[in-house]
Amino acid sequence: MRDLYKRLGISQTASDAEVAAAIEACQHTALKTEASVVLGVKSRREEYDRLHALLCDIGRLRARLGLTHGQYWLDSAANDFSLAPDNDRSRHDALVSKVTQAVSLHDTFQRWRRYSPWIVAGGFAMIATATVAVGFLAD
Repeated sequence: MRDLYKRLGISQTASDAEVAAAIEACQHTALKTEASVVLGVKSRREEYDRLHALLCDIGRLRARLGLTHGQYWLDSAANDFSLAPDNDRSRHDALVSKVTQAVSLHDTFQRWRRYSPWIVAGGFAMIATATVAVGFLAD
C-alpha cells in the first residue's frame, strides 16, 4: 500500500483544500486516481487515516527492532511505511542490561556470603577486643 500523503507531498493533517490541490497537481495518473478515490471522499479518508496510523506504528516498531526491507523493496510503494533502523537502545537491550546488573549483584552477594561466617567472627573479635581494651583503660 502506498502512503498517499507521502507520495502527494502533503501532511496527514492537510485540509481538504490542500489535498484537492495536491491531487490536482499530481503528474502521475495512477496515483492521482487512487488519491482522488481514497482521499476525495470523507468516509474513505477517515478509514485511510486509521489504517495509515496503524501502518506508521508498525513502521516505528520495525525500526525499533532494526527490521528493514530487502534491497529489492527499496524505492517502492512497499517501503513507504518503513523507517530507518532505530539506533537508540531498544527496550530489550535495557532489560538485558538490568538483568545483567542484577546477576552481577547476586554473584557479589554469593561471594560475600561465602565469607560471612569469618566476617561475623572477625567483627565479634574486634568488638570483644575493643571492650576489653576499654575495660583496661577505665581501670
